[in-house]
Amino acid sequence: MSEVPDTQAFLDPDASREYLRSWKNNVDRMATQAAAMSEQMKRLRVTARDENGLAEVTIDSAGVMVGLELTDRIHRFEPAVVAQAVMTALHEARATAADRAHDIAVETMGPDSLSARTTADRMRQVLERPDDSRQAAEDAPAERGY
Repeated sequence: MSEVPDTQAFLDPDASREYLRSWKNNVDRMATQAAAMSEQMKRLRVTARDENGLAEVTIDSAGVMVGLELTDRIHRFEPAVVAQAVMTALHEARATAADRAHDIAVETMGPDSLSARTTADRMRQVLERPDDSRQAAEDAPAERGY
């Protein structure tokens, strides 16, 4: 963007017009980038599964579950284990979505953009919000005895 070095130059109509034109072009470019980023974020979908292959979860850009698939293997496990598998897959999907949101922000706004960093940080906060019902990942699944 053109800079107006001093007050005298700023009072020059041609220099002022060029400065304002440059400023407007910069604002327009940033608005276009922000719209592109927003559109990509809206389309973001992430699918993840738990390490035991019991559950596959798909989330949208807000971290809301939009799909859940359970395998036939769930019949061999206690309901609490299946529930934990769903929560584990959900947590994994949210972490992956946060990473993708960061990538989208940087790709569309640029790596030095404060807007990109702010958006990526906000998305990470939303997507990786703590889930009090989550058990420790090291809990081993218990198979049913039938």
